[in-house]
Amino acid sequence: MVRMTITANAAVAHAARLARVALVPGFPITPQTTIIEQISEFINDGEMDAEFIPAESEHSVMSVAIGASAGGVRTFTATSSQGLALMYEMLFAAAPSRLPIVMVNANRSVGAASGIWTEHNDSLPVREAGWLQAYVEDGQEALDATLQAFRIAEDARVRLPVMVCMDGFILTHTVEAVDVPERAEVDRFLPRFDTTNTLVPSDPMVMSPIVPPEFAMEMRYQQDRAMQASLEVIKEVDEEFAGLFGRRYGGLFEEYRMEDAEYAMIGLGTWVGAAREVVDQLRAEGRKAGLIKLRFVRPFPATELREALKDMKAVGVFERSASFNGFGPLYTELRSAMYGTDVPITDHFGGIGGRDITVPDVREMYEVVERRSRGERVNECTWHGLRGEQG
Repeated sequence: MVRMTITANAAVAHAARLARVALVPGFPITPQTTIIEQISEFINDGEMDAEFIPAESEHSVMSVAIGASAGGVRTFTATSSQGLALMYEMLFAAAPSRLPIVMVNANRSVGAASGIWTEHNDSLPVREAGWLQAYVEDGQEALDATLQAFRIAEDARVRLPVMVCMDGFILTHTVEAVDVPERAEVDRFLPRFDTTNTLVPSDPMVMSPIVPPEFAMEMRYQQDRAMQASLEVIKEVDEEFAGLFGRRYGGLFEEYRMEDAEYAMIGLGTWVGAAREVVDQLRAEGRKAGLIKLRFVRPFPATELREALKDMKAVGVFERSASFNGFGPLYTELRSAMYGTDVPITDHFGGIGGRDITVPDVREMYEVVERRSRGERVNECTWHGLRGEQG
């Protein structure tokens, strides 16, 4: 294992190299572009035995990825924001076709007023496309989660594509120390690509034809069963990864100081770092705060979260994406999971459009949750860090 000082984008490119990815279609879009650029350099320099295909759009990128994966090669790509939106149609083709494509999405704001900074409103709206969705906190986890994604996607119980999401610029372009494994180490963790269920020219078949109502529902059911099966596969893969590399991420989610917590917050991505610091501050003051870092939104670990949060006096949800219905997507997911319990849940928006989330911002969130845990009336949904009355 070699310790390198690299960006999270470079860490992802190293993960693709170490995974022996054989085909990479790509189209540039900020802040993802340097992932594909680094991979193309690896290929050009002979460090990666793969084909790089520059496509004319992100729609074409996913079309190429689908064909490559169906043809029997390990396939990787990356995108962001408007690019993910342009892929939308083909995302819904990849998952029902049960193709274990791995894609990294550099989270970035979509639409007007458009920006190039981080927001989760590109990936969360496509959580119903049938892809697994993982969210990472730092460069090390970006590399490790990408390697894990191939194992999870290619497991015979799953055979579904995986999207690894990381905050644009805040994470993608941050330089930090990352332990990059040797290829021999990764080979012990990730076997060669299984070509059992791939297209064979000598035995032609139709792929993804029009399916009549007599069969379509069963296909969706099988896809749903695979998604549910991935809950256990994710836990197993994380444990095996920890045994080989010494790094464990908790599988579906990671708990921090939850053993005796009375109230907690749950959130995704780089926000977790500031949240840990706030929890430590509150604990030093004798206040029993806790934190859950949610790693997977699909599959959503409803049963596991319900168990972890059942004794809380209040729970807050951090959102970096608005649904424009009063509450955010993670709030609705967690509210559904906690249905039937008496645990109060509050929703907290921040960092929209890439705005910095400071430790004082996160502390403000926790103080709202703490007040709710004491039975005080608080706003069920709060926006933090707004400039003035109307932002």
